[in-house]
Amino acid sequence: MGRASQAPLLILYVFMTAVKAFEMEIIPANRIVAQIGETLILTCNTTGCASPSFSWRTQMDNPLGGTVNNHRTYSTLTMNPVSIVNSHDYLCTVFCGEKEKKEKSIKVELYSFPSDPIIEIRPSLVAGEPVTVICKIPDVYPSDHLEVLLKKEGYILHEENFYEDDSTNTETKTVTYSFNPTAEDIGKEITCVAKLPIAYMDFEPKERVTSQKLNTNFGPKNTIITASPGNSPMEGDPLKLTCVTESNPPTQIVWRKHLADESIQHLIENNILSIPHTRFTDSGLYICEVINLVTNKTEKATVDIVIQGSPNITELSIEPSITVREGENVSIQCSAEGNPPPKIILRRKSDSADMGSYSEGRILLLPSVTFLNGGDYECIAENKFGKSKSEITLNVEYGPKNTMISVIPATAVKEGETVMMKCTSSGNPAPVISWKKKTATGELEKMFKDATLPIQNVKSQDMGLYECEAYNQFGREEKAVKLLVQGRLEKTDQMIPLIIAFSCVTAIAVPVVAILIYLSRKAKINGSYSLVKALRLKV
Repeated sequence: MGRASQAPLLILYVFMTAVKAFEMEIIPANRIVAQIGETLILTCNTTGCASPSFSWRTQMDNPLGGTVNNHRTYSTLTMNPVSIVNSHDYLCTVFCGEKEKKEKSIKVELYSFPSDPIIEIRPSLVAGEPVTVICKIPDVYPSDHLEVLLKKEGYILHEENFYEDDSTNTETKTVTYSFNPTAEDIGKEITCVAKLPIAYMDFEPKERVTSQKLNTNFGPKNTIITASPGNSPMEGDPLKLTCVTESNPPTQIVWRKHLADESIQHLIENNILSIPHTRFTDSGLYICEVINLVTNKTEKATVDIVIQGSPNITELSIEPSITVREGENVSIQCSAEGNPPPKIILRRKSDSADMGSYSEGRILLLPSVTFLNGGDYECIAENKFGKSKSEITLNVEYGPKNTMISVIPATAVKEGETVMMKCTSSGNPAPVISWKKKTATGELEKMFKDATLPIQNVKSQDMGLYECEAYNQFGREEKAVKLLVQGRLEKTDQMIPLIIAFSCVTAIAVPVVAILIYLSRKAKINGSYSLVKALRLKV
């Protein structure tokens, strides 16, 4: 074959080797050992196939006992938790297109050996009398491999196995052994050794051990409470109270707290009482009560806890309400917690100590309040660790007061000018302002509803009495002002009649004045004067 014919075969070979073949795998592979109660995830993974499809089954077509999740190139089977029904061979089948198919299986083997043995010794130990040692091994599987040893200070007292056991699920197995202890046995250790040696399974531990001393029953005695970091922690710090006692068997422990009203509050049943973030209310007498249910004896220990810290204002209120009417009696109250107990000052925020609205105590009384009492009040609580402040606002409602009218530029203006009348009034709620004008009949006519009354291009008919009324739901108040308007002459035609009238008056007045002067001089010559006589002579 020539080189020309070999070239396509070479290209095809290179292309085929560059494309990955369709493959699959199961992770973990072939076999897995899992403990009952835990979580197990099986993964079926593919390469060389763009869109594979997956299926899971057991070889005996039993229920899967798990959840399948398919992804683009892999699929998972999750058993959570693993149970006895998962003890199977699992088969994953992958299809790539219509023709290619691959399968792989994995064997899931199960065991259960979750905790150490539990030892009980009955009855209470008295030298010379028989006792029974009971060893319990919780939730074992498969129990037909279980081996149990009971030892006393290394010496084997009893040995037992469960090779003939046919349990098909987890079970708690019990081994019991009785013997007569001697006085020398008191204080010695009884040990229970449980083994689950399954050679074909790889798991740990395959041996669990528990020991307990042969002790006489006694106590409780020497019960004490320790406080960490101490009996007087700062507010917000953690506090741990530990109750320690000497007792066999171990005691039942109950924590209680003495409340201010002499009652007892039940807290917890544990030897440690923890408070992560202390508060002032955690102060008090704590009682640890220990009870030995076998000896039927009880003992108590107490500790006094005092929480220290800067003040915290817990209440700031106004009675009867934050909004009152003039004349009501008002009480402002402030409460604060802290240790040492804080000094409390209640005062109006703008007042100094000598201005009346001030109290060195938790109550500030304001009898028969007026609008002047309204405003912000503050409570200040202080001790050696710091200071705390809080504010509250007293809202005093009252009718209109101090109503005033201002007129710009003046109450007497010329025609054509602009007048601005402004009415101001205090009140709570803010008064509504309205304007009225007195008519020719003497009645008041409503004309405007606003604080400012503008009158532009004043005319003579604008002259008159204006009244401002301020009102709210608690009352009303009126004020009045009189506006005077002076006329003005704006055209020459209007001046001509005035000039003619003035000329006529002047023509008459000059002769009259001359006659009066003549008569006056003549009277002085005669030594007396009479206007009547003078006129008669003249006539």
